[in-house]
Amino acid sequence: MQNRPNPGEYDPFYTGYIELVPEGNIVQILSEQIRETIHMLNGLSEDQSQFSYECGKWTIKEVLGHMADTERIMAYRLLCIARGETISLPGFEENLYVQNAAFNEQSLQELLENLYVIRQSTTNLLKGLKEVAWVRKGNANHSEVTVRAIAYIIAGHEKHHRNILKDRYMGSKDYPLS
Repeated sequence: MQNRPNPGEYDPFYTGYIELVPEGNIVQILSEQIRETIHMLNGLSEDQSQFSYECGKWTIKEVLGHMADTERIMAYRLLCIARGETISLPGFEENLYVQNAAFNEQSLQELLENLYVIRQSTTNLLKGLKEVAWVRKGNANHSEVTVRAIAYIIAGHEKHHRNILKDRYMGSKDYPLS
């Protein structure tokens, strides 16, 4: 499925994420972008991965954990809606999820591998969808959304956080050199 979702297919909150996704085959975009993210972060030291650009902000490891949690949740929503689920799917509180996780206790490599495996699972799910499933609507977090919109939200969410990691974390004057 290469068609971008129309604005009526998702909550306006997600517009910024969807606008970050380039034109093209969304499955291919998802496959390529995870490699770019991992390449950007793969050489970081453990000290660098524990960096937070401001007091009270997540560490790089916590951002990666959040990205993985969010993709898991979005892929679950995608699966449910693609299969015809009619009940409203719950939202989640991202700060609570990060607070209750142990991302800073995991190695950077473990977090990157986890993110990669989750993305492989997402792209495998998308590859197996029938064309009609891509435009199927469901309800998640009290908003109507289509399967294809969720695929774009996943891609845009990753791009959004990659940009933050590059600009606010790695671009900080306080970022550790090694």
